[in-house]
Amino acid sequence: MRWVVLFEDTPEMMGYRSANKQRHVDYIRENRTEIMIGGGFKETDDGIFVGGMWILDVACRERAVELIESDPYFNPVHRKYRLLRWGKVLEDETVLL
Repeated sequence: MRWVVLFEDTPEMMGYRSANKQRHVDYIRENRTEIMIGGGFKETDDGIFVGGMWILDVACRERAVELIESDPYFNPVHRKYRLLRWGKVLEDETVLL
């Protein structure tokens, strides 16, 4: 099942990101078979991160929650998330961008 995770960060999350960046990157690398793609959002090129997104391919919603809440960036005080089931258009075709 594919899921999209939308993260929303408070400004205070930047300090938490800095302190946990390498652990977070290692975690993403270790789980790259399920965390298909991910990255952060900024409102401007030189701005701070205000959130992020992951696209997951996991067996169930519970596994998606487990991945999110085991990530070193998980911080319920400064980072909220929304988990949405995602269906791909043209599911039976390979589309290259």
